Amino acid sequence: MMDSNQYLKKTAEAIPPKERETRCCNRFKMFLVALSLSFMCKGLGGVIMKSSITQIERRFDISSSISGLIDGGFEIGNLFVIVFVSYFGSKLHRPKIIGIGCFIMGTGSILTALPHFFMGYYRYSKETLTDPSENLTSSLSTCSLDQNLLLNRTSPEVVEKGCEKESGSYIWIYVLLGNMLRGIGETPIVPLGISYIDDFAEEGHSSFYLGTLHALSMIGPIIGFIQASLFAKIYVDIGYEDLSNIRITPKDSRWVGAWWLGFLVAGMLSIMSSIPFFFLPKNLDKSQNETSLDLLKTNEERTHMADVTNHGQNVSENISGFFQSLKCILTNPLYVILQCLSLMLASSHIGVITYVSKYIEQQYGYSTSEANILLGSLTLPTVATGIFIGGYIVKKFKLTLLGMAKLSFYTNVLAFIFQLLNFALICENRSVAGLTLTYDGNNPVASHINVPLSYCNSDCNCDQNHWEPVCGDNGITYMSPCLAGCKSSNGNKKSMVFYNCSCVEVTGVQNKNNSVTLGDCPRDSQCTKKFYIYSVVQVLNYFFSSLGSTPTVLLVFKTVQPELKSLAVGFHSLTIRALGGIPAPIYFGALIDRACMKWSTSSCGKQGSCRIYDSILYGNTFTGLTESLRFSALILFVVLISTMKKIYQGKDTKASENGRKDTNEANLESLNNDGYFVPSAKTDNETHM
Repeated sequence: MMDSNQYLKKTAEAIPPKERETRCCNRFKMFLVALSLSFMCKGLGGVIMKSSITQIERRFDISSSISGLIDGGFEIGNLFVIVFVSYFGSKLHRPKIIGIGCFIMGTGSILTALPHFFMGYYRYSKETLTDPSENLTSSLSTCSLDQNLLLNRTSPEVVEKGCEKESGSYIWIYVLLGNMLRGIGETPIVPLGISYIDDFAEEGHSSFYLGTLHALSMIGPIIGFIQASLFAKIYVDIGYEDLSNIRITPKDSRWVGAWWLGFLVAGMLSIMSSIPFFFLPKNLDKSQNETSLDLLKTNEERTHMADVTNHGQNVSENISGFFQSLKCILTNPLYVILQCLSLMLASSHIGVITYVSKYIEQQYGYSTSEANILLGSLTLPTVATGIFIGGYIVKKFKLTLLGMAKLSFYTNVLAFIFQLLNFALICENRSVAGLTLTYDGNNPVASHINVPLSYCNSDCNCDQNHWEPVCGDNGITYMSPCLAGCKSSNGNKKSMVFYNCSCVEVTGVQNKNNSVTLGDCPRDSQCTKKFYIYSVVQVLNYFFSSLGSTPTVLLVFKTVQPELKSLAVGFHSLTIRALGGIPAPIYFGALIDRACMKWSTSSCGKQGSCRIYDSILYGNTFTGLTESLRFSALILFVVLISTMKKIYQGKDTKASENGRKDTNEANLESLNNDGYFVPSAKTDNETHM
């Protein structure tokens, strides 16, 4: 041991102090820049997936619960390797492992987009044109007494041919596998990156660097939402199909944008971000300098440090040491409580992030493109600001563990209150004949299931499973021109107008204007006003949620022994991904599916994606589930703060705070021999007043 120390001392002395300090600083800055880029790419890829959920549902004709499984594939891939990467990766070359992870992450994003290139063209309707010279009017069903027309549409030959084409309906599995590979690649970035910063950052600056890093990482999601918004306006088969033959618009519930372009861009950027990590050292020169200074300590101190070092090496070489370390953090009550409350908060956030775009579309009538640009321009800058301020507050006021816990609690209480306002911002259901109203438009219906035809369209031989929405001059949406009782049409493509619609003319409108146009009817002005209020509420909600996120992350690895912080962060991520990231999108999606009023159906009669939702049920379900998870987290926050006081301040929690408050809170950083927290010297300097 002495020979090694003498060698390190001579090596450190051979390099001038100023040059050592400059080299260490430059390499650390390079690592920060590279890690910031990887965090941006990680966020970019995640947002591309989240913002493409609706597009993927429509393209592969799947339900929200299945799209939630696809989204959870990222966490499944991460789950396979995260604990071992977090624990054993800290003993290896961390920058290179992060670089390899970025490369794999980029490869996974590219693989996610590949199904687009070997699938057939997207058919948004049974009547999608295959011949550009075909008359569009004839392809749209209108009211007709001709029984042969109905028979031709549903002939066994057509059904059998359609079923053969649907043999590749499970191709979404390839998207799931690509997302899993992206999750595997993302695994080392967070735990190894955070632990590397905490090891080599200047005294008392790790919380500031962490807050800055997470704030800069928000650039990736911002770019992702803007990019997703632009690509959502582009038709999925751009470059392959004549767009002049496409009659639907981005606001149509069947529209599918170029979802695959976003994954290609995210994949290439992730691969490029991996390059700098391969030129960074395993350890910075700072470690050598500190080791040489340790030689000035007493022989007793050196012997103690040697024992700790040897113990760490034995743990890394022995699998049993891994389980001993795992047992150590799982018997820490503060860490366990943090795990549970973080799981509740993460499940809430994951569910919201996954389906908030769909929520805005269905609740307020915006297109996918509009929803993405609104989310990117309003909420994400707010989140970045909140994360940065949260890290700054911890550093500026040198908060103790108890102070960080209280900050997180109060900010989440405010976020919970603002989220409650969403119940008052739910719009009424759309007026849709056959779903919320009778087909004649005169009376509401008790249930959207099997609404009988009216006398205005009962003789029209309509296919009730067909979805070609049209908007009547009376403000009511009809599921197809045929179900509106329309007899004739004029115009072409998106500007087509249908006339002589018998179901429209019996609604009691005095002018007897009985025409309809392609597309859903827009939301009313009252719903539009609710959306503006909703936008403001979400900004406040996300700000206070993000303000408490940095203290919560710091608590995770500051409540365990220093040598176990990588494992603590890794196991924390494992728990969040296994019990939050994987099931949350699935059960959120399953509950959202219950609010569906109209499903698409394949030529084989198989249920596909949802066309329209019950707005009230969707809003109550989505907001109610989110708030239930957050309320559970708030209760656990109270338990956490009480446990902290009980462990570190004794049973007498009602002692006078005037003379003992500062001392007792400072004692939260001290070592309990039985204990649950062993701080490093750097942690003491950071958190003590």
